[in-house]
Amino acid sequence: MFYKFDNNTLVWRKDLKKTKIALSVVAVLMFATFLLGRFYRFTTLDEYEKELLVVSLEQEKNEFTEDKFAGELKRLNVRFPHIVMAQSILETGGFKSNIFKENHNLFGMKQANIRINTAKGTQNGHAYYDNWYESVYDYAFYQCRYLSTIRSEKEYFTYLSTSYAESGDKYVTSLKDVIEKHKLKELF
Repeated sequence: MFYKFDNNTLVWRKDLKKTKIALSVVAVLMFATFLLGRFYRFTTLDEYEKELLVVSLEQEKNEFTEDKFAGELKRLNVRFPHIVMAQSILETGGFKSNIFKENHNLFGMKQANIRINTAKGTQNGHAYYDNWYESVYDYAFYQCRYLSTIRSEKEYFTYLSTSYAESGDKYVTSLKDVIEKHKLKELF
């Protein structure tokens, strides 16, 4: 019910015109909703359809792209992300290796035994993960555990050549080539 103030009598009076308009609008909306419901049967998803939708959304979320990877390195505040991304490009053969495709392992990492990790186990001699994100988390844990005192790129490369890679200085040279070729410093 709408009211309006009458200045002559100083009393609030019912405004029947506005009330009729409001009731008419509500009636039209109710009727339109009824008609839409009759002509367009709105249905809910059954359990199977819900599961398919959830799986599809989860796969889309977990789908690997270099942009998502770079974003995750930034989000986790991984140190020297351009070097880390170069490692992943080198270790996965440009994100095409079976270790990456089957194990979701971006870095060729083995399963850790004495530090926190996200690996689900070992497969094909390397750690395997449920998705590529877990591989990035594992590398971040690795970096926190073993590389927290490193302050410069030079120190980082030295560590990688002596403790991470099997080919030492050749590995570092390859990393630097990848960084330059893909312009990774500019990405971060």
